[in-house]
Amino acid sequence: MNALRSAIFYVGYFLAILVFGLLCLPVAPLLPLAGRYRLLNLYNHFIVGWFAGVCGVRYEIRGRDNVPAGPVVILANHQCEWETLFLQVLKPPVCTVLKQELLRLPLFGWALRLLHPIALDRSRPARAMKQVLTQGTRRLGEGLSVLIFPEGTRVEPGVRRRYNKSGAVIACRAGVPVLPVAHNAGERWPGRHWVKNPGRLSVVVGEPIATEGRTPEEVLVEVESWIEARLAEISEVPRPATATRKDAASA
Repeated sequence: MNALRSAIFYVGYFLAILVFGLLCLPVAPLLPLAGRYRLLNLYNHFIVGWFAGVCGVRYEIRGRDNVPAGPVVILANHQCEWETLFLQVLKPPVCTVLKQELLRLPLFGWALRLLHPIALDRSRPARAMKQVLTQGTRRLGEGLSVLIFPEGTRVEPGVRRRYNKSGAVIACRAGVPVLPVAHNAGERWPGRHWVKNPGRLSVVVGEPIATEGRTPEEVLVEVESWIEARLAEISEVPRPATATRKDAASA
């Protein structure tokens, strides 16, 4: 049954890319940036709802009231594709830090280009870090929020990686708060398998973490501690006590 549900989901998923791409892409470049976000976010709203309805997933979202009005740096754990869609609609307009290969995808990647993401070449870590710090600070100054996955890549449930501090650095430089988000989406939408799993998908949005007068290291410790504590509460897969080292080329 899960395989059948997943197959139906992907039929709608790819049809949505085609339909939204053909209908929205010709119009989006003619709109101001805020209008582009509203238009292209219709796709994200659809996929999030389609996934729940077809695959038997129940959403439990706590802390929506914690989302502030002004720009923030959103720091969230990264398990699968679902959170990249949901976080776009949580705090629009948001600039996402992502790998540049995504921009080459037909239709989907073309739409991403219109949203002014920070696209990184992960084969050049030093340049990627400089790019995140420079462009991220600029985007915040333009009134956009910035979404960064501090683990740098997708991490399977039950695995823990060290956090990259670039998001905390950007927030401290710009004097904007960090909005921490924790979720267990990878348990419902496995990153390495096409079959989806029914059940509860929990998202917890924390209170904004102030950065003024603080070091990035202090902010990152607070963010990581908060996310890991929430993951221990909502995850069906036990969390490890310590993180493994990694060489992350993205932030």
